Order: sequence, then C-alpha cells, then structure tokens
Amino acid sequence: MGKIILYHGTSAKTVAPTFGYGEEKHDYGKGFYLTENIELAKAWAVCRPNDANGWVHKYELDTENLNILDFQEMNVLSWLAELMKHRDAADSKRYRMLAKQFIEKYGVDTSGYE
Repeated sequence: MGKIILYHGTSAKTVAPTFGYGEEKHDYGKGFYLTENIELAKAWAVCRPNDANGWVHKYELDTENLNILDFQEMNVLSWLAELMKHRDAADSKRYRMLAKQFIEKYGVDTSGYE
C-alpha cells in the first residue's frame, strides 16, 4: 500500500494526534479518526451546530509495516458488528442481548490490527 494521504476535520486550528485519546463511544472506539476523503473531513470540521468554520489537517501515513483491517473487503455485517461494539443504541435489555449475539456471530477480532 505504501504511503497514503489522510485528512482530519476538526474545529481546532492545531491538533496533536494522541494514541488512546478520544471517546469510547465513537464508531471504532477511542482513536484519532482520519479519512482519505477531503470532503468528508471538511464536513466533520464544522459538525457542531454553532461552528461556522473548521480546519482540515493533512497527514501522510506510511502503511508499509502496518497490519490494516479493511472493512470494505469484508461482509457489511462485520462492519456493523464493529460499530455495535462501541455504541449503545438503546438501553433496553433486549437490545443488549441481541447486540451481543450479533457481535458474536459477525464480529471480527481486531486485536491484531493497527
């Protein structure tokens, strides 16, 4: 894969990517979220209702020695199971039980990936 260009949209003018930082309830848990799509980064830069402007930071990442899990190469149910690991869509006992079963059936062990 080599080197890729990634973007991070935020309301902050300066950003210091920090390992293990962030909210547990984001799509993939704690982390510094990046995208290859600059338009998506622009949208995230002003995602708060009171923000009129934001910033898009550009990064170059060398992927040569990284073990990357690409959900686009997997079943969409595996991707949904990963999202369910980090989200509480409902407080009901039924949801918690069904979500656990869904994750067990379709989830992927992501521990070996960066």
